[in-house]
Amino acid sequence: MTENPLLLIFMIGAGLYMAFLWRTDYLATRAGRADPRALPGATPATLIACVIAAIGALVILAAETGGEIYLGLSEQQSKITVLFGVYSLMASFIEELIFRGFIVINSRGRLMRWTGIVSASVLFAALHPFLWQWHGDLSWSDGRLTLTFTAKGWFSTAAVFTSSLWFYSVRFIPMNPSHSLIPCFTAHATKNLGVFAVKAVQGFVSGWW
Repeated sequence: MTENPLLLIFMIGAGLYMAFLWRTDYLATRAGRADPRALPGATPATLIACVIAAIGALVILAAETGGEIYLGLSEQQSKITVLFGVYSLMASFIEELIFRGFIVINSRGRLMRWTGIVSASVLFAALHPFLWQWHGDLSWSDGRLTLTFTAKGWFSTAAVFTSSLWFYSVRFIPMNPSHSLIPCFTAHATKNLGVFAVKAVQGFVSGWW
């Protein structure tokens, strides 16, 4: 995907459309006209919840970056473009809407909720291409899947898993009583923007698109 600017632009457009729908539901809720069919988490959030979400994301990023340097893995990073960096911000919204919004077990107690959170976080981490790579186009007939069980792959996957747990946590912290997705969006966007900044400083941003 990082090498296909047209696909990135399409995904950014799709994300903007979903963001528009979510914002419409959010504004209706704030106006006292909440739609029972509204997208999940389209409720107001407190400033303190968003600040805590962003700080936690930066702590995770600092630990991830420091760990890569300590383990000698930083040179194994993939290169990205500025366009992909923009896409990663839009992807943070889509991923939060899907995972922290829809893939949540509610009304079955804290144990079931956190069992679902851990399970969904394993899936979330596994879907990121650190322990596997797809070669070829998007069709199953012409493509080829290879496993990449390297130290970098496991480390990055663990970082994504930890991030996912944090993104779920900020939706259910006491400072976010309406279980809004805004702190989740904030945390994820902060993390992705920080990753882009780290890559730019380390020389892994290769061009505009």
